Amino acid sequence: MDVLSDLLHRARAQHTRIHQLVQRPPWSVAFADPPALTVVAALDGPASVRLTERPSDAPVLLAPGDLALIGGSAGPYVLADRPDTAPQVLIRAGTKQVVDAAAVSDRVLAPRTYGDGLPGATTLLHGAYGFRGAAGAHLLELLPPLAAVPAGEGTGTALRLLAAETVRQDPGQEAVLDRLLDLVLALALRAWCGRPDAELPSWPAALSVPAVGEAIRLLHADPARHWTVAELAARVGRSRTAFAAQFTRAVGEPPLAHLTAWRMVLAADLLRDTDATVAAVAHRVGYRDAFAFSTAFKRTRGLTPSAWRELHET
Repeated sequence: MDVLSDLLHRARAQHTRIHQLVQRPPWSVAFADPPALTVVAALDGPASVRLTERPSDAPVLLAPGDLALIGGSAGPYVLADRPDTAPQVLIRAGTKQVVDAAAVSDRVLAPRTYGDGLPGATTLLHGAYGFRGAAGAHLLELLPPLAAVPAGEGTGTALRLLAAETVRQDPGQEAVLDRLLDLVLALALRAWCGRPDAELPSWPAALSVPAVGEAIRLLHADPARHWTVAELAARVGRSRTAFAAQFTRAVGEPPLAHLTAWRMVLAADLLRDTDATVAAVAHRVGYRDAFAFSTAFKRTRGLTPSAWRELHET
């Protein structure tokens, strides 16, 4: 499994919600408390995304087929037909509050679909994700607060399927929608990470660097292995010294420091989601004894493994 697929799998998206707006301009909806990640797609007609607590960031304009990924760290945001359309509706804690008398219609047009449905309407898909665990946080670090993904053949096909299923109410519908939204997210992330101008953290950007990318894939695929820099260098066909220097330049940290950081992501979720002992978790992420693991975990997370587990008990 490649690194991005593995991260998506481990992030375990939950509490997904999807709605469709079919509304003639002018329209504007403000979201006060966004989830971990929002996927917005313009299907018909233009739309805009504006981050209300980041006034220096230019609004993102979406043409039909374009996507936007909005991270929870972005804070409140506004979806509108145009950046200068004042909010008519505020969504807070899942409750709609009317701000302007000329509000977005709440008429139900179909399952999960609302608006006025009039000629010239914009059609907008809005999907909300919750992510649980350290892997989810690691995934969100790939993205800026607001990432725009231009229309593409792959995302376009997935969006058409998602839009068609959004208005259905058949047996198993929620499962179908969850999987299709996952597909849209995976394609959008792949498209974003593949852009030459994408501002990625060091390690995802380094996946395309010869030898370094292969080394990252090896580390993520088998984090419990007792890796050495010499073994990694040999596996990717480089001398130890040259490989270590190249990896550090590309990733921003040495190979074994990167391995430790990834192990701590895995360990944090094992402590949260399983009843495995600290010693068992240590072994599963590549540590021979619990003491060395606990020292590394506290240095990285600021808490002992036991304290972390107690803090994140559900």
